[in-house]
Amino acid sequence: MRAVMAKIETLDERIKTLSAHWRLYAPEGEGPFALMIQMHGCGGCHAFQDDYARAAVAEGAAALVVDSYPHRNISPAKAVGMVCTGLKLWGRERAGDLYAAFAWARSQPTIDRARIFASGWSHGGWSVLDALAVASPRERERWTGLVDLPDEPLEGLAGAFVFYPYCGAASVARARGLRFSAPVHAIVAGADGVVGGRKLETALRALPKPGATLQWTFFDGASHAFDEPDTGDPRFRFNPDLAAKSRRLWLAMLKGQYIE
Repeated sequence: MRAVMAKIETLDERIKTLSAHWRLYAPEGEGPFALMIQMHGCGGCHAFQDDYARAAVAEGAAALVVDSYPHRNISPAKAVGMVCTGLKLWGRERAGDLYAAFAWARSQPTIDRARIFASGWSHGGWSVLDALAVASPRERERWTGLVDLPDEPLEGLAGAFVFYPYCGAASVARARGLRFSAPVHAIVAGADGVVGGRKLETALRALPKPGATLQWTFFDGASHAFDEPDTGDPRFRFNPDLAAKSRRLWLAMLKGQYIE
């Protein structure tokens, strides 16, 4: 795999390009609401992301579904051929989208600045973990292309929830560990043939001196993308019971509840 240099932008420019395509779900009223930022997998932003967002609204919270592809001119075919294979858009680069979404959320009067969370699926989970990884401001600028990031672009993040995240050789988090004291929860699928089941669990366990409170839930027998119906990929098997359980855990973090 080979990293590609990110496009040079200011934080406001990234927010402008992302916000043209992201989808905000929020309850009626003025808030302020807790917010979950959602980062999709390498295959793109699919309908089940909106199902998660609507579940957040039903619990009185907001959700921001971020689509990382349109402003980069990444088509579905290009996503599968380039992003899913690691040839384009590594997690450390896409972390800039999370930084931008977080900065935007903190500026919104309807969003509770103390209750902003991040979540990601597969490649999105990789991006979230790399956004939380130990790195210098200069490294983050080089990787994301964002030239005016604050020294801590996720200051105040309340927590992160990642589903079957990539945590392999190209992962900054795997090499450096996590710098945050905020809770991080991962879902590990036991029969995951994409990022590994026990292999992923081993990688999470071995993260070097993580500052975060890192936990994970292991779903024995679950495939990659087990919570996404109709993926069209024969490697993935939708499991409605585990999908429902993972959503409950995701909502528990959003509501500030303890996750077992």
